[in-house]
Parts: sequence; structure tokens; C-alpha cells
Amino acid sequence: MNSVLQHRPSEKEQEEAKLAHDTLEGASKYLEKEEGNHRVALTVDEGVVEVTVPESALKILLTYLRSLSEGQAITILPTETEVSTQQAADILNVSRPHLVKMLENEEIPYHKVGKHRRIKAIDLKEYKEKRDRKRDKLLDELASEAQESEMGY
Repeated sequence: MNSVLQHRPSEKEQEEAKLAHDTLEGASKYLEKEEGNHRVALTVDEGVVEVTVPESALKILLTYLRSLSEGQAITILPTETEVSTQQAADILNVSRPHLVKMLENEEIPYHKVGKHRRIKAIDLKEYKEKRDRKRDKLLDELASEAQESEMGY
């Protein structure tokens, strides 16, 4: 199985994800809980199947469903994984040549396997979070300046 899963939901999937999220979130407080795990019953074509789900996995599932319901593209990536430059570019939503320049400028750590560059998922995650925090801070500053200047924002 490929360790990187990327998916952009269709409109139908968004609707189904919203219903699943809202139902599961509402029911999660009533799920039987034992030692940090939840017992969940799923109805499938063959009948009802009960599974034990760790609370952390339930939280991830709820986050995933919420993002899907909002039409956001989703990437699931184990932190121990190493990704190619194309996969990293896709995750950061930049071109591969731009990503390569970022690597060469030492903005993101990488190593080579033969002639190919590989980026640790954890390093990519840290870079993305840092970039997003910086972007959010700049947007807040711009909004504050616009309000101070009474630009109507």
C-alpha cells in the first residue's frame, strides 16, 4: 500500500462526509468507552460489525470527515514516511521546480537516495506549519492595518 493518500472529495462525498461527521460527533459522547478506546458498531451490507477504535483514531476520523465535508483536499501521511519531491510539492501546493529551489536553499531538510531527493514527512509537516503560522500572522497584520485605515475590511 502506498503510504501517501491524497484525495479531493466529490460533491456527493462532501454531503455524505458531513452527515457521517455530524452523526458520529453527536454519538461519540454516548459510545461505550473502555481504557481510552470506543466500541463502535458499523452497519455494512452483511450486517453489523463491532470494532474497537482508539480515541485518537476517532478524533482523526472526525477531523478527516469535517475536512471532506468542506471540500478540502486531504493528505494522510505517516510521519516516518519519506516522500519524493513531486509528492512534497503536491502536499505544499507548489510546483516541483519551486520545491527543489526551496530544498537547495535549505528551507526544508532533505537527503539523496542515489540521484533522487527525499524529504521526511515530519520535516515537511514542520515547514508547512511554520509557513501557515507566518501566513496567518501576516494576514492578521494586513487586516489590522486595513481596519486602522478604515478601508472597510
